[in-house]
Amino acid sequence: MTDKDLTDRKFYRAGEESRFAEESPERTPQTEHPAYKLAFRDHDFMLRDELRPVRFQLELLKPEMLLDEARVGSTMVMYGSARIPSPEQAQTKIDAAKDGDEWDQKVAQRLADKAKYYDEAHRLAKMVSEKAIIEDGKRQFVVCSGGGPSIMEAANRGASDAGSESIGLNIILPHEQAPNSYVTPYLSLNFHYFALRKMHFLLRARAVAVFPGGFGTFDEFFELLTLIQTGKMKPIPILLFGKDFWTRVVDFEAIAEEGTISKKDLDLFHWCETADEAWAHIAEFYELDG
Repeated sequence: MTDKDLTDRKFYRAGEESRFAEESPERTPQTEHPAYKLAFRDHDFMLRDELRPVRFQLELLKPEMLLDEARVGSTMVMYGSARIPSPEQAQTKIDAAKDGDEWDQKVAQRLADKAKYYDEAHRLAKMVSEKAIIEDGKRQFVVCSGGGPSIMEAANRGASDAGSESIGLNIILPHEQAPNSYVTPYLSLNFHYFALRKMHFLLRARAVAVFPGGFGTFDEFFELLTLIQTGKMKPIPILLFGKDFWTRVVDFEAIAEEGTISKKDLDLFHWCETADEAWAHIAEFYELDG
């Protein structure tokens, strides 16, 4: 291209301008002062409270752009506890609690009893990934987890064992938090804002599997129910694993009987115990070949 080419860019790209600033030989009190930095290269400026709306936008844009570039059309989202052990770790957890009090021993046993859901999360992720559904040139039902341990690890591990890529949406926490080793590195995304992370969980979701979990799982599950109940989001399969757990910790029928939700709202989710049951419901919902 020449300077007279009608289709050539007439302005330098931001990356080029950034390089010009970095390579500039001029070193004066003015150029060395933070005020002189290009705004988008000024780390301290970007972290100011006044820049929160810009950081919101960046945290919305970056994952959206990367997933578009990765040709991810839709996702199979999997929520669940970060504490449930794998079957291989279940006995270790029980043994570690032997010297603890009665409460610790009971909790360890209950967590170990839920190790079966690690297996089911792994099986569901592997099953969905092996189907390798492509539509409109994009990958459908790409496994997406919170990127952490336990049920989240099982999801990413299942996709990995199927030879497929998977997404991990991690979150910065005050204590150490790292993605599990089964998340595809270029699909391992990190968030500062819980709100933006939850939005990205659902923007591409075409099915959501919810396993036993704590406050985080409850938050994600009930927000999803609220979005569909209020009509802000179109219905999708919500697969609720572990009826014994959920009916013990949440009395859904009582909420309906109290009149604060409608009885038909209980149909927003589908009870599951196995990966086969979950996929059968998804296939029926979308009229897919089993």
